[in-house]
Amino acid sequence: MNRILLFNKPYGVICQFSRDGMHPTLADYIAVPDVYPAGRLDTDSEGLLLLTDDGKLQHQITDPKHKLPKTYWVQVEGIPDEAALESLRHGVKLKDGMTLPAETGVIEEPASLWPRTPPIRFRANIPASWLELTICEGKNRQVRRMTAAVGFPTLRLIRYRIGDWNLDGLEPGGWRLEQT
Repeated sequence: MNRILLFNKPYGVICQFSRDGMHPTLADYIAVPDVYPAGRLDTDSEGLLLLTDDGKLQHQITDPKHKLPKTYWVQVEGIPDEAALESLRHGVKLKDGMTLPAETGVIEEPASLWPRTPPIRFRANIPASWLELTICEGKNRQVRRMTAAVGFPTLRLIRYRIGDWNLDGLEPGGWRLEQT
């Protein structure tokens, strides 16, 4: 039976077990042998990271051909208008090409949200708001580039769901093991 580990990656942690001498790594949180990350999450992003000992499952999670949906909670600078949301829903032109359409909408701050260390920057004269955004591809820093392209830079990015797996019940740095 294969294993899949759901990990709530804190801000500042790099998605590798080997140490780089500058950042905390997966080894600081996970002492389970023979599991490997299925994908990546930027150091300055938080949330769900899947690890597995099943190479086939790892490929299905990461290969864009399988178009596994990934849902993010995105705190942005400003309050996106309907035109910005429609741009995200139809796909955004980035330097490396058009993104696929995203599912998105403005949400209230998630009730289960934890404080971030360090906290995001606040500007007294610029409001912040939250989006829930679901994509089916994984270009480098894609969500951040998409929100910036429509005029609403990302302040905080949390991956909440990958396929059927989600963060529910996981505190930052926490993980749970499931059998597949």
